Amino acid sequence: MSAFDNSRLAAVVLGAGKGKRMKTDTPKVLHPVCGRPMIEYVLEAASSVGAGETVLVVVQGSGELFSEAGAGIRCVEQGEPLGTGHAVRVALEALDEDFEEILVLHGDSPLISGGTLQALIDERRAQDAAASLVTTELERPDGYGRVVRDSAGGVQRIVEEADASDEERDIKEVNGCMYAFRRPLLEEALAGLTTDNTQGEYYLTNVVERLVSGYGTVVPVVAPAEEMLGINDREQLAAVDSIMRSRINKGLMESGVTFLDPDRTYVDYGVDIGRDSVIFPLVFITGRSRVGSGCRVGPCTTVKDSVIGDGCVVEFSYLEGCEVGGDVNIGPFSRLRPGTRMLATSKAGSFVEIKNTVVGRGSKVPHLSYMGDALIGDEVNIGAGSITCNFDGEKKHSTEIGDRAFIGSDTMFIAPVKIGRDAATAAGSSISRDVPDGNLGIERTAQENIEGWRERRKRKGSQKKGTGKI
Repeated sequence: MSAFDNSRLAAVVLGAGKGKRMKTDTPKVLHPVCGRPMIEYVLEAASSVGAGETVLVVVQGSGELFSEAGAGIRCVEQGEPLGTGHAVRVALEALDEDFEEILVLHGDSPLISGGTLQALIDERRAQDAAASLVTTELERPDGYGRVVRDSAGGVQRIVEEADASDEERDIKEVNGCMYAFRRPLLEEALAGLTTDNTQGEYYLTNVVERLVSGYGTVVPVVAPAEEMLGINDREQLAAVDSIMRSRINKGLMESGVTFLDPDRTYVDYGVDIGRDSVIFPLVFITGRSRVGSGCRVGPCTTVKDSVIGDGCVVEFSYLEGCEVGGDVNIGPFSRLRPGTRMLATSKAGSFVEIKNTVVGRGSKVPHLSYMGDALIGDEVNIGAGSITCNFDGEKKHSTEIGDRAFIGSDTMFIAPVKIGRDAATAAGSSISRDVPDGNLGIERTAQENIEGWRERRKRKGSQKKGTGKI
């Protein structure tokens, strides 16, 4: 088999860990890292080496994991969880015999790269070894299995921390829990495993000692320490999330995006940002979001599952499920809810809320307004304090505002209602009937000024004080 022919290599990903230290009802490997379940990073790394098949080992009843695995991933249930060695044995039973090499990964190590996995495979082949394993050195190796070497420097065995002596715990080289095996030798070694350890489980790590003692060498492949980081508790989850976020932000900066403070800017995996955009601190761009080129986003802004066109400015605002065209100005302190479409050169100003509404080209909702379930034409101006009264207690109703309409401040649209093209509404009006094209809609009662009101109020107050009544 050539160095890059992996068609007869199968990847086994262990995803059956319960994550007791996470204190969670969610399968550990489904916890998100930068908006993406950690298991997906591992599956992507396995896919990058071109394995002929990938098997994901899950606990019984893991419906969520089955759905997350996606096309081309084969899921097998471990049944009774008897340890990592047992999990690999279950996976091998499900694999066709044509797969001669087995790559084993843990689903809680999302920082692993495809390049490290390919090096792991190539090194085993180059030395015709029984197996290869990833190792690294840590100043604080707490929680990791230690790699014990013989006098000649070869890998002798791996000892789990719970079973290690004081001398072994001082070893800085740790096991990365990623291996490449010759399948026949792996199967023989697995068959001889016992549960004689503190956990009472079949340790996959014990395979290393069995291979060295009876079947050949096990080759160490040293990798960057951060790629080895596993996740067993919430603190480790936060640490890995921080590293992944740095990778994402670094990649975006290399593509031409400016981050004023990358350590305080939070961008999910898969988010695309165009060149020459400037991202300010305390910005969260999450989910299936895209930001165009030449934009200015933030500070203190959330963009969730939204698309923002080129040349936009978004400040101190919250966008969710929105589509924003080019050269749109949003904020400060705007909230754009799902279903909002802001067409090119439109504006949503300060303290504006928009929901399930189309705002036409060049139209403006400058400040202190709510537009819900509305269709706003082009070049419309919405006066301050205007709202659509779209909910009657049972159903939502729509408001339509035609092109070039001018809406006076504090207009109430009692939906359903239509405002025609070039129409206008007078400030302070409650509009409950359609306004035809070019008409002015006005609804006000006659103003009444009450003479002497202040003096009468003062006298009435004095009388109450004199009688002791309040």
